[in-house]
Amino acid sequence: MSQSVCILGVTGSIGRSTLKIIEQHPETYSVFAISAYSRIQELSEICKQFRPKIVVVPSDKLFELQRLLKQENLQDIEILCDEAGLVAVASCPDVDVVMAAIVGAAGLLPTLAAVKAGKRVLLANKEALVMSGDLMLQAAKEHQALLLPVDSEHNAIFQCLPQNYLHIEKNGEPLLGVQQVLLTASGGPFLNHSLEQLQKVTPAQACKHPNWSMGRKISVDSATLMNKGLELIEACHLFSIKEQFVTVVVHPQSIIHSMVQYVDGSTLAQMGNPDMCTPIAHALAWPTRITTHVPPLDLFLHSQLDFQQPDLVRFPALKLARQAMQSGGLAPAILNAANEVAVAAFLAEKIQFLDIAQVVEHTLNHVQNSSAESIEKILYTDEFARNIATEHIAQLES
Repeated sequence: MSQSVCILGVTGSIGRSTLKIIEQHPETYSVFAISAYSRIQELSEICKQFRPKIVVVPSDKLFELQRLLKQENLQDIEILCDEAGLVAVASCPDVDVVMAAIVGAAGLLPTLAAVKAGKRVLLANKEALVMSGDLMLQAAKEHQALLLPVDSEHNAIFQCLPQNYLHIEKNGEPLLGVQQVLLTASGGPFLNHSLEQLQKVTPAQACKHPNWSMGRKISVDSATLMNKGLELIEACHLFSIKEQFVTVVVHPQSIIHSMVQYVDGSTLAQMGNPDMCTPIAHALAWPTRITTHVPPLDLFLHSQLDFQQPDLVRFPALKLARQAMQSGGLAPAILNAANEVAVAAFLAEKIQFLDIAQVVEHTLNHVQNSSAESIEKILYTDEFARNIATEHIAQLES
């Protein structure tokens, strides 16, 4: 029986890779609903090929999409708008699987809606867990939703952990012989840059990742190592493990996607070519496996694998993220909000590369932390932190 898929963020790299997998397995998966934020021409072409029942766009893109769909004689596709539309498709009874691939805090409420509707949620939006990890996991438990990681690192950890590890009650201590999780990081494009060189890097340089094809925001996060910091927080929530049991390992080749060490001295690693279609296919089909176009790893081609500790002086964002996870409560949401604002300012050439972490640290120091007991409080704090970060950026510019 075919599974009906909703792809939130269909024109991004994760969304496009998901379409590749669905295209390879038309008898197993069909596209029911999709959303996009800005690439409306590309969205209309996706509609033409995959014929979804519902499309969600920002309200200011409604007429543009209507015009394009009319040109293709696709007026039977229903169009919804804004956050309400995203929540509606994510929780729609006709949807079996939700690919949560909207970048940033904008993906939080739709992802939570999918969880509360008891869907199989393929989690590519790490910010949803960073901001509201405890609430999200509690909702998944209450509504019997299945949260499966799509980030290559978390998917790798999931594959290396004992069966059903996600569903065992834990108190932050590793169980079933697990000793620690090794979260790999490529190190980004500036791994060997000095502090002086980092001060001068441009947005174009920061967006040119050596191994992965990603969007601009996540590419900058990878360059600052904030992406790894957000992934550390996500791993703690997803696998119910304290941050001291998660070690970040810089691995420039991006062949080992992450590892799990066991008390008997074993270290299990998940390896593969750096292509997001592999973890997407794994999460879509779990607990079975399906074919992808990704070629098997050529170990003779990749004969050398390197590992090193991250440099927290040149890349302080990773340290800030670990501290936010140690603090708990609203601190990870504050960290994420400030980072999103700072990255946007860097991409707009308002601040320099090293200012990103400085803006995040300033915001963490000027927004009061407390318990994250409700989604309303998290969203309020998110907005407040963005305002503090924006004000500080204005001071840096002047």
